[in-house]
Amino acid sequence: MARKPTPAGMPPTSGVAHIADLVRKAVPPLHPAGLPFVAAPLAVAALGRNRKWVRRAGLASAAATATFFRHPHRVPPNRVGVVVAPADGEVALVDTAVPPAELGLGNEPLPRVSIFLSVLDVHVQRSPVGGTVRKVVHQPGKFLSADLADASEVNERNSMLLETRDGHQVAVVQIAGLLARRIVCDAGVGDTLPIGDTYGLIRFGSRVDTYLPAGTTLLVERGQRTIGAETVIAQLP
Repeated sequence: MARKPTPAGMPPTSGVAHIADLVRKAVPPLHPAGLPFVAAPLAVAALGRNRKWVRRAGLASAAATATFFRHPHRVPPNRVGVVVAPADGEVALVDTAVPPAELGLGNEPLPRVSIFLSVLDVHVQRSPVGGTVRKVVHQPGKFLSADLADASEVNERNSMLLETRDGHQVAVVQIAGLLARRIVCDAGVGDTLPIGDTYGLIRFGSRVDTYLPAGTTLLVERGQRTIGAETVIAQLP
């Protein structure tokens, strides 16, 4: 079979460049917060290059860490009034609960969807709706297992309140877990977040709660797997 001619003025595509392009498409990019954690074991591997076990351990650790901090591209739905999952993981709770007091949403229970993230899940958090950030509050606390119901109240957390263009208030709460000791939130009061936009990350096992307005229709069930920014978890009233 004859090779397809290269357009005039364009260099021929090398096999290496083609493979590199395939790798870029197949391997998710790394969240910036993970760069120091990947660089450290790579440095160990480089310094211990004359010792096979040190080199292999460093490379394996770097690969595992890069997998944890992966940041895959996602395409949110364009339906009006939907709420998407703020994280990858398993739906741990679908119920009603009083939102964290620091959000100022009152003492009445609101619809809630809790998603538990294992150490194998993608750990970036994404905006469940498009809207303006009205509050961001960090609350110190304990580091109980994130799959416990009490974790919503007693664990360290970062609560963010969003207001949609239609005036609906949606809260998303990052909750630290048994191994998680660091919550990253890049959003600030006054920021406008598109639906599905990445705004934060929790390191090494965690949970994310979404509190929704009364009258919201919940569309997921306990035990269901979610894909952040793509799985529709609710329809706003």
